[in-house]
Formats: sequence, structure tokens, C-alpha cells
Amino acid sequence: MIATKFIPDFSVSPHVDQVGIEERASRFTKRSIKNETKINGLKLALNMIDLTTLEGKDTDGKVKQLCYKAIHLHDSYPDLPTVAAICVYPSMVKVAKKALEGTGVKVASVATAFPSGQAPRDIKIRDTKFAVAQGADEVDMVISRGKFLEGEYNFVFDEIAAIKEACGEARLKVILETGELVTYDKVRKASDIAMYAGADFIKTSTGKISPAATMPVTLVMLEAIRDFYYKTGKRIAMKPAGGISKSKLALHYLVMLNEVLGEEWMNNHWFRFGASSLANDILMQLMKQKTGVYQSANYFSID
Repeated sequence: MIATKFIPDFSVSPHVDQVGIEERASRFTKRSIKNETKINGLKLALNMIDLTTLEGKDTDGKVKQLCYKAIHLHDSYPDLPTVAAICVYPSMVKVAKKALEGTGVKVASVATAFPSGQAPRDIKIRDTKFAVAQGADEVDMVISRGKFLEGEYNFVFDEIAAIKEACGEARLKVILETGELVTYDKVRKASDIAMYAGADFIKTSTGKISPAATMPVTLVMLEAIRDFYYKTGKRIAMKPAGGISKSKLALHYLVMLNEVLGEEWMNNHWFRFGASSLANDILMQLMKQKTGVYQSANYFSID
């Protein structure tokens, strides 16, 4: 399944000015956001979070607790939005779907041999179809980084296209694992491949590899989305994941998002944070704005 009629030569991709990207990204962190604008920004960031549990020890009870948190973030702050989604393994999708029924919170599922991606394509397709059959609204796949780093760009493209087809109506997030791609040029090339192959989102990381999301890497991906939109007229969503645990940093990301892609992307249909620990920090900041004092971290559930 091909996303657009125009398929570029992936052996050639725009060169990224490393110094320019890093300098521009650093300027977004110099902005000061205060008062009502800050409160609105924090609530927006909260509504963009995908709360995640991806552990071998996940149980039905743990997933249900995470779903409860997603829709009851803080009982003494009743006008808070929910988070955007809960992200779980395929085996836990049905549990999450039932717990979130009628709430508007999406259920996302990792698939395709997450986090390594080291599995045959037919297994990745079955993994994806199982997650969707269980009720997943969104699927988070990982690209085959080994093939990408070997220059097998058509293999990566075809695999993403096959997974997109297996998703049916579910939206597809394509994880690049930017910490393993190393250079901005490779991040840009992988972003282009994912978008032309049919990705609904491009996502930085699994959260299992360091470094995960950074502002310069996210800026490279946002600029790829902007250029793709100018060429095709198709909007692609973005999800930085891993390493974004503080409210102040999340606000910097939103400033960058607004300045690169504009107001149309400033909602959870087009932008997500993959950062579960960020939710508690935002709650602490909002309660500080409301009461004038910080609450202890012990007042907030870890999951």
C-alpha cells in the first residue's frame, strides 16, 4: 500500500545542518511561558500524553490501574483533560479497551517484535493483526534498523507499507529508534521513508534505547513532516518518546511544534508525548498554580 503517487529516491535525502538544527532547537528553550498561557500549555501537554506500561510483569490489574489513572488524573482538579491514549502490549489490549470503554481515551499497542524489530515480516504482520483484532485504535511499530543501516531502504519501505495495510482502520505510529540511527541525516531519511510508506505518525523512540527523544532530533522530524506536507498535502503526526519527564521541557516542545508546523498540529490527533512520568510532573505543576504550594510526589500514583 503506497501513501502517495510520488516515491522519492531514498538513496538521496536532504542533508541536515547539524549546527543549525542544534542552535535552533536551543532557542526554543529560551522562551518564557507564564500565568494562564502556562496553565493552558500544561493541560494541552497532559492531553497529548500516551500513558504506557510495557513490561514483562504487566498484569490485568496493572493495566486496569493505569486506565483508571488515565481518566481520573486528579480528583481534586475536576476540569483536567484525560490523557490521549494508553499504550500496552497486544496481549493487554482487550483489558485496556474494556476499562476505557466510553471515555474517548485511545488504546495503542506496540507490535512488530517491539522493541528490537528482529522478527520475520509474516510474524510482524500477525502481531499487528492480533493487536487490531483485540481492539487497538493505534499500532506502534518499529522499523528494521539493521536493514536501514545496511542501506536496504526499499525493504524498510515495503515492510512499513505491509504493516500499514495490516492495521486496517487503526492509525500507525512508526518508531525510528533515533538513538540507533546516530546522525540527523539518517533520522531525516528514515522519517521520509516512513511517511511515504504510509505512516500516520512518526515517532522517535521505543524508550528502551538511550538517547531517546531530544529536541534537535524532534526538530529534524518536524521539518520532515512540514516538507512532506508541502509536497503532498498530507498531514503526518509526531510523537517524541522517552526522556521527556519535566513540564518545562514539554512546554518547550510545544513552542517548537507551534513554530514549525503551526496551530493545526496543536492537538493530540497530530502530536503526542510518549512519557508516562511527565503526567505526574504536570499534575504537580498544575496543583502548584492552583493552590500556591507543591504537593509531594507521593500524592500521585506512579502508574
